[in-house]
Amino acid sequence: MSKPDPFITEETLPDPLPAEPFGLFRDWFDAARSGRVQPNPDAMTLATVDPDGRPSARIVLCKAIDTGLGRVTFYTNRESRKGRAIDADPHVALVMHWDALDRQVRIEGVASRASDAESDGYFASRRVESRLGAWASAQSRPLSSRDELLARVAETMERFGVTLDDLERGLAEIPRPPHWGGYHVLADTVELWIGGVGRIHDRARWTRSISGSDAGAPGPWSATRLFP
Repeated sequence: MSKPDPFITEETLPDPLPAEPFGLFRDWFDAARSGRVQPNPDAMTLATVDPDGRPSARIVLCKAIDTGLGRVTFYTNRESRKGRAIDADPHVALVMHWDALDRQVRIEGVASRASDAESDGYFASRRVESRLGAWASAQSRPLSSRDELLARVAETMERFGVTLDDLERGLAEIPRPPHWGGYHVLADTVELWIGGVGRIHDRARWTRSISGSDAGAPGPWSATRLFP
């Protein structure tokens, strides 16, 4: 039987599927960033499970993709709700959806803390305002008013000797807070999805074992197509 023409789309996943998913994921990520078709192509949903079993999701920014190890990196306040959840249960899920490109990536895996050197390096690259905010915000804790937060920012500026001129020039020496840093998510499951006409999407999943992979040697990937 011939293929029904209305459902044939310009882009599909390769056939046969690649042996691993991160090369294609990286290509999609780079295309989303270079194409400038979305306001923030780095935006990534992070889902965690609290100690009481309640799921929680929020947006973080994808700051690195290691295609060799198959892992993704983001940075945050480790004393936030998500940080506390990861401390209790490091199993997390991530979603990147580029609506303008009709592409989606889903990742499941285990989060672990990035090294101090990695966290220091990224923190130093952030805008001065963002580095001040990392000190001033007790992320996820109750706040009495917006004025209280602004007062904490002013106190932080005074603490580190940052002036308004420093903000304008984007120059200031502000160390990384001890409670702030990166997380690596080592993937054990990846799904790649391409939108199709009539919701006849193209979808595939890769899985592998990452148990005992602290030395950076997870098992091989196994790929399969999925009904959309």
